[in-house]
Amino acid sequence: MISLSWASKKRCTSYFVPTSTITLTVSFKLRHSKLFQMGSVRFLGAALVTGASQGIGKAIAIRLASDGYRVALNDISRKREQLEAVAKDLNQRHGAYTSVVIPADVTREEEVEEMVSYSSKELDGLDVMVANAGIIGPTKPITELSMEEWEQVQQVNLRGVFMCYKWAAKHMIAQGRRGRIIGASSMGGKQGAPNLSSYIAAKFGVRGLTQAAGKDFNKDQASRYDLSVALELGIYGITVNAYAPAQSILADPSSAKQVLATLPSFAKVGQPEDVASIVSYLASKEAHHITGQTISVNAGMYFD
Repeated sequence: MISLSWASKKRCTSYFVPTSTITLTVSFKLRHSKLFQMGSVRFLGAALVTGASQGIGKAIAIRLASDGYRVALNDISRKREQLEAVAKDLNQRHGAYTSVVIPADVTREEEVEEMVSYSSKELDGLDVMVANAGIIGPTKPITELSMEEWEQVQQVNLRGVFMCYKWAAKHMIAQGRRGRIIGASSMGGKQGAPNLSSYIAAKFGVRGLTQAAGKDFNKDQASRYDLSVALELGIYGITVNAYAPAQSILADPSSAKQVLATLPSFAKVGQPEDVASIVSYLASKEAHHITGQTISVNAGMYFD
């Protein structure tokens, strides 16, 4: 179960959420509107970012807060202090009500459900879900990969994204104010790489899930075409997209050096902020006509 508590005795700066009994000390609600206001601080909407303690997830959270969103920060419980540091920074920059911290394990459906529910409750809705949490897993040939190792990567990188999509969609549909769902694929979700079979399979899976979830059919069309799609979200004004950066596939410096040697001279090593910029656009109202897409962020390393 999720527990919420004050992070400051004076002002609400962030929430910490260990997995224990529900204890809601103080709650505040924003008014339903396109632009929320808390004191002198105005907010565009509410976003939830998983895997937000570091790297790409942290950069996305910082960018969305800069764009004007209140942001719920998620990662596993042992990274709570890192989440707290991110939240403190965001609250200092953008106002004391900008960020809440919600540790949860995205491989456990009950925790994902509660994470989305409490994020929606405390931020007065959910406008943007960024299912960013992921791991690379072991780098070894498929002949040496155990089922436990295979399952571990699938649990986080595909099952976790699916459950974030599912529960975010349920809340967005219920609140009836459209939404943006954005997932983490990878360069490895568009082309294979040696010794990363479980990672590659999961990231390809995120692409397929994103296309299925974002498919824009009305109910009559869905019946006519007999679609076996778990989530048909276009009819609710919800777009579903993913990003495919090169960074995660280049975690090994030696392989990174080899790949970068083949890049055109104008290409540079990507930064987390480059991915955050794409997410910022996909979360915006200007991206209303884009859904089911996985956007490459790779400096021309390959072409779709």
